Amino acid sequence: MPDRVLIVDDEKNIRTTLGICLQGLGCEVAGAASPDAALALARDGRYDVVFLDVRLGESSGLDLIPPLLAANPEVTILVITAYATIDAAVEAMRRGARDYLPKPFTPAQIRLLIEQHRERRALRGRVLELEGRLKHAEPEAVLETEAPAMRHALDRLARVAPADAIVLLRGESGTGKSVLARALHAASPRAARPFVIVSCPTLSEELLTSELFGHVRGAFTGAVDDRAGRVEVAQGGTLFLDEAAELSPALQAKLLRFVQDREFERVGDSRTRTADVRLVAATHRDLETEVKAGRFREDLFYRLSVVEIVVPALRERREDILPMARRFAAFFAGGMGRGAPDLSKAAEEALLQYAWPGNVRELRHAVEHAVLLWPSPTLEPAAFPERVSARKSVEPRIGDPLTLDALEREHILKVLTSTPTLDDAARVLGIDVSTLWRKRKKYGV
Repeated sequence: MPDRVLIVDDEKNIRTTLGICLQGLGCEVAGAASPDAALALARDGRYDVVFLDVRLGESSGLDLIPPLLAANPEVTILVITAYATIDAAVEAMRRGARDYLPKPFTPAQIRLLIEQHRERRALRGRVLELEGRLKHAEPEAVLETEAPAMRHALDRLARVAPADAIVLLRGESGTGKSVLARALHAASPRAARPFVIVSCPTLSEELLTSELFGHVRGAFTGAVDDRAGRVEVAQGGTLFLDEAAELSPALQAKLLRFVQDREFERVGDSRTRTADVRLVAATHRDLETEVKAGRFREDLFYRLSVVEIVVPALRERREDILPMARRFAAFFAGGMGRGAPDLSKAAEEALLQYAWPGNVRELRHAVEHAVLLWPSPTLEPAAFPERVSARKSVEPRIGDPLTLDALEREHILKVLTSTPTLDDAARVLGIDVSTLWRKRKKYGV
């Protein structure tokens, strides 16, 4: 996406020649001859760079720096002047300008400033990417699959990545939805811009609203300064709403407005802002059930589910269990400076027979547990948590010496595996969805 540049200078020839130079560098350019015109443009749209003259008629361009930064905290302000002094340069930097350029300047100087801006933006995106990796680190092997259900999900992801359509990732907790969201961003035209994660269940409504849309100083206790929200930080990139079904009704309404119009206000601020981001949402909940129960807005559901990708549970992709386990083992062993351990036949059988209610996340943690604590280079069933190693290798059958609970658990598991939604599974089982939810919780399914 091209950089949007605003030139604020009362000399028309400067606006024209500088604009031509910037257009040659692939920028979209707008010009303003006065402070009022500059602020009007800044408030109506987003700009990546502002070239700001120090003298604007009777006004000082330096007085424009704070309101320009308030309109867009991420903007790069470059001060230009024919009256260059050290004091003026210091004052411009103090107020928030990035650089100071004396007139007359050359096209080479302009090119250097734009290249430096782009390098800083790319670095900011890499920092955000690294923060996301540290919080949601997963070995890349999660995207390698032999399972038809997962192949179908990855195929849909590859087809929708080049577009800007909103994507809803659906699947149980621990299936790797955040990894797929990151892969979607990496395969999109926005890959060079930030990938920003908002974990919806982790904050109160007030703090989550601020996290998403930002706040102004004094908006609430602890708001000691203006702060851009994740929506603004993700400008030009992708905003990932993890577990979006957990949003409060009030925040759902604000998100709906942003989804429709790309408009929002910071907490405590009446000024409307805009942001250009791609939205990807994820949830482990059955949103149709949430809508029927009145917990999730129907209009927001339809807005978020333009394209749905169902991420299959690990029990639906058993072909991937052993390859993933080996890659996880190599990943964790490598982090400890050790060679990748082997899996014994008994360990392989235990991993294949376990139901993995926690999905890929549980497999990852179980393998990490084994690699950390098992003293031998070959992992045995006892290396893994007891819930995994104690799993019987033969599925229960009617007539076996088992409790009714054990048989019911296996039957529910099989029905869930063979049906696309919880509503379908409940119909097959002859129970309502709320009863099915309780039984899933009871049996750890």
